[in-house]
Formats: sequence, C-alpha cells, structure tokens
Amino acid sequence: MRTPPWCRAVLAALPALALAACATPPAPVAPRALREAPLSYPPSARERVIRFALEEWREWGSIVVEPGPRLPTPPAAIGPEGSIPSFPRVLAYWRAVEDEGGAIARNRARYAGVLSGFAPDRGLWSEPAWSAAFISWVMRSAGVDRREFPGSASHAFYLDGLLADARDFPATAPFVPHDVAARAPVPGDLVCADRSRRPLVDWRQRLAEAGQFRPMHCDIVVRSGPFSVEAVGGNIADAVTLSRLAADAGGYLLPRAPGAPSWVVVMENRLGSLPPFDTAPRFETGSPPPPDGVPGS
Repeated sequence: MRTPPWCRAVLAALPALALAACATPPAPVAPRALREAPLSYPPSARERVIRFALEEWREWGSIVVEPGPRLPTPPAAIGPEGSIPSFPRVLAYWRAVEDEGGAIARNRARYAGVLSGFAPDRGLWSEPAWSAAFISWVMRSAGVDRREFPGSASHAFYLDGLLADARDFPATAPFVPHDVAARAPVPGDLVCADRSRRPLVDWRQRLAEAGQFRPMHCDIVVRSGPFSVEAVGGNIADAVTLSRLAADAGGYLLPRAPGAPSWVVVMENRLGSLPPFDTAPRFETGSPPPPDGVPGS
C-alpha cells in the first residue's frame, strides 16, 4: 500500500520528535504501544460538527467577517462575549476543556458581581481567550470523544494530540495534517494559523516543540469552493463568527496580508470516511448544500 504524503512527512520528522521528548505537555501523549487506537465514527459525526458550528454562529447573530482589517460588531440584542446573554454560551465552551487556570471561577465571580449591580474588574470572558474551548465544545457536542479529539484551551495542545495520532495510527487517525498548498479545505476540516511573532513556516516544526504553548487559531470549515472558504470560529470580534477566507480558483487558501496570522496547516477531517464507513459518500468542495441562512457563493 502506498504511504500517503502526509504520513511520509510525519515519519520524516521523527528525529525532531525525539528532541521534543523533554517537553512536558499538559496531557502527555503516551507511546504508541501504551495507547488505545482511535475509533472510527459514522458520517453523522462529521455532519454534526458542521451543524453545531453553524448553529452556534446563528446563536451569536450570524456575524460574517470579510477579508480586511475591520471587524464587525455583534448585534445589540445578543451582545459580545461580555454581555449577560452571552455568559452561559462561553461558560458551556469552557466546560468542555480542563480549566486548570481557574477561568470559570474568575468569570463566575465577575458575573455574580454584575448581577448584584457591581462593575467587575474586567469584562465577562475578556480573559482568557476561548477560541480553542469553542472548537473543543463543538467536537464534544458532536459526539467526538476526547480520545479522538483531545480538547484543550489551547489550539496548539489539541493539535499536538491530533499530530501524534497521525504519526502513530496513520490508518485510523481521525484528523491528518496537510500543507496549506497541498489541500483545498472541505467542510469539516480545520484550518489553522499561527498568531505568534515568529510564526511556524511549516506544521512539521510543531512536532519539535510539542507540549510548548504557542498562540494559534483554528476554524471549522463549513463551506468551500473556488475563490472562497467559509469557516466558523470563536473569540473573533468577541463572538462566534463566520469568516470568508480568500482562496484561489481551486479552493486552496491564499496567503494572508502581512501582519495577519499566517496559515500553518489544514487538518483533514476523516470522521465518517474510515473503515467501515469508507464506502459512504464523502464531502467534496462546495458541498453539502448549506442550510437556510448560510452565506455562500
């Protein structure tokens, strides 16, 4: 059987992985021999990931972010992350991950103060960033277990788990990495960017620093096609928003403007496409047809 390109890339990076063994991630990844292999999921799991992302986007007012420096404002009736109506939404996202930093306790105290008429020291959910918690909540709500998607408050840390599965279990890993120039994202995929001052040029560089924090951001693709990729993510414009991302005629992501977070990896979502479900129709670019209210070309 021919080894797929993404698998060859992971195997080629094994020497770098040996150097990363000294790092201690929040949830250390055990050697392959000690780990349970990931399970396959039916196509409904992938469909639910897309549906939950879109439903949350609608809950926040169907905000669309177009390419450019200006961010939209959440509808007044819903408000941004710091509004009282939004408090339980973000709280639910944080309940999907480990809260080692005490984010829930701090923001519950601020919320209690607001209800009592006192101004909090900071706005509700103004810290810490909750975009990774949102992605983790979507996966968990869709029925994807922690074994297959190791949810985290950090995009970098759940990516570490996904990359380890792609390395150790190439036949059954539910998510596998691709160079941005090598895969046109399709609905259900994750598109991930590096927000650091010294961004990664290639996702393989992450293998050598696994377990170390790095500011990143991932969105869930909900629609794609020529010249545009639409993806839902959290904590953009203080809300859950749908971003229209520039793409070429083949649907491949285009580089972002200087100063914007740079693309690092497209994580292929293989939920519903692995045995014994690999005979089911797979999503192609631009499908499935968007539900009512979803913008598209």
